[in-house]
Amino acid sequence: MAGKGDKYSVLLPTYNEKDNLPIIVWLLCKYFDESGYSYEIIIIDDGSPDGTLAVAKKLQEIYGDKKIVLRPREKKLGLGTAYIHGIKHATGNFVIIMDADLSHHPKFIPEFIKKQKEGNYDVVSGTRYQGSGGVYGWDLKRKVISRGANYVTQILLRPGASDLTGSFRLYRKDVLQKLVKACVSKGYVFQMEMIIRARQFHYTIGEVPISFVDRVYGESKLGGSEIVGFIKGLLYLFATT
Repeated sequence: MAGKGDKYSVLLPTYNEKDNLPIIVWLLCKYFDESGYSYEIIIIDDGSPDGTLAVAKKLQEIYGDKKIVLRPREKKLGLGTAYIHGIKHATGNFVIIMDADLSHHPKFIPEFIKKQKEGNYDVVSGTRYQGSGGVYGWDLKRKVISRGANYVTQILLRPGASDLTGSFRLYRKDVLQKLVKACVSKGYVFQMEMIIRARQFHYTIGEVPISFVDRVYGESKLGGSEIVGFIKGLLYLFATT
């Protein structure tokens, strides 16, 4: 069982998040400090042209380099590789992955940790589609695409989790390492494949209802080409798992 010696490493991949980063870091520190868990925040900036890294350095000065760990990369290399890069530097035995754009609220993290301890789960996933979970700020098209993607995936792959394309999750570090190694997809499908592989490896998955808020600043990352990529990735997974 998870106990007193647990440490949580939050992986925050960033690209052009200079406005959001101070807020998300402040919220993370607030909820972790209040709940008394040991933690670190690993910021993996992919060469943001907007000065995100300079903001991250400032935050490191404020909160200290034990809490804020900077592991930047030269250019945009994608989410999957950001996690691989981040895990290498994580000193926690649990890893939390989330978006830095304020669509995921850190207030749910203590609930993830509580859920993990209750069921001794390998993975705890935030779900927008169960209990009190929900999506705010999306237009109908985004909602239809997200629900549709989830629905089709449920039918084809029966993954044993209700929200597959969400990217707010808590993993045992060794489990995350194994899953990332096994994953072949990039982009939007990557999160879904992580859950499919978890089921394949017989890892246990717990879920916590979360409210997802559409990004406050900056552009949404879900375009037409990503939807096509998602469908292709889904069919690939269907054929191979």
